[in-house]
Amino acid sequence: MSEPNALFSAALPFWGELSPEEQDQLLRACSPLTLAKGSVVHRQEQGCRGLLLLLSGQMRVYIASEEGREVTLYRVHAGEVCVMSATCLMDAIVFDVLMEAVEDLRALTLPSAALSRVLAAHPRAELFLYKTASERFSEIMWTMQQILFLGVDRRVAIFLWDEFLRCGDVLPLTHEAIARYIGSAREVVTKVLHYFAEEGIVALGRGKLTLLDREKLRARL
Repeated sequence: MSEPNALFSAALPFWGELSPEEQDQLLRACSPLTLAKGSVVHRQEQGCRGLLLLLSGQMRVYIASEEGREVTLYRVHAGEVCVMSATCLMDAIVFDVLMEAVEDLRALTLPSAALSRVLAAHPRAELFLYKTASERFSEIMWTMQQILFLGVDRRVAIFLWDEFLRCGDVLPLTHEAIARYIGSAREVVTKVLHYFAEEGIVALGRGKLTLLDREKLRARL
């Protein structure tokens, strides 16, 4: 249990305030989660899974219409905590979202039943939960503002800029994946990317994009 203890200590600011008995109870209750790329991590009808700490990989939190259109609200990366799978622990938040592994992922799950006892005894733990959820809602609002008020070309540019800063000059992304992330149609994204390629901003390859001119891309933001 030493590795999970170190992981939770780094990820949960209230961990040091818990008694050794409380820490031990949570460590005994936590369970590993391993999912392949494309797997559903969580959906509303599955109930309240609990708090997820990603060890490796990446997942996206999204909503989907009855017609099948998807809008990615935000993504969770390795080392980050996902609280949207534990919304049953937050009375003021009711939010129906889907979660998907966009890469093979490994995570630790703190079940809601075990975590609820800690939240009741430690206000700072509850504050952490709401603070983290609030930060995610800020990301959701930014996503919605982009969809409502920005053109697709600028949304693609913002997305690519953020990804190149995070991952480097080569992105292993398809046009369809980018469309899912920004909440647009693949055909529209393809047109924008071809235009960017004609402008010498990126080079398009099979299942990847390569950044050619950082300043030209910055000018599109």
